[in-house]
Amino acid sequence: VFGESVLVIEGNSVTLHADLTETHEHGNIMWSFGAVKDAIAEINRVYRVFSTFDGPNRRFKDRLKLDNQTGSLTITNITAEHAGLYEVQISGMTPSKTFSFKKINHSVSVY
Repeated sequence: VFGESVLVIEGNSVTLHADLTETHEHGNIMWSFGAVKDAIAEINRVYRVFSTFDGPNRRFKDRLKLDNQTGSLTITNITAEHAGLYEVQISGMTPSKTFSFKKINHSVSVY
């Protein structure tokens, strides 16, 4: 598991990069949130699925944008309720990549 560190000001947006220039023709990407790993976004090229989900307690409703080419996930209008562990799993690639948001005053830190 490897992680990335970014600083995000509350109310702004952040893009979590899957580190792909383009998703594979038959590739799958799954973004999850929290210790329980609730699915929040998915790309499944075989079944032509490109979806975002509201997540636990609908905290991501209308806030997620999934780049269908690179698999990157943008979270808009960040608030303290978005603090927690994010993970992206890409088929054929290990380890997964993790991001951790932590609330610090009026900013949200991504580790």
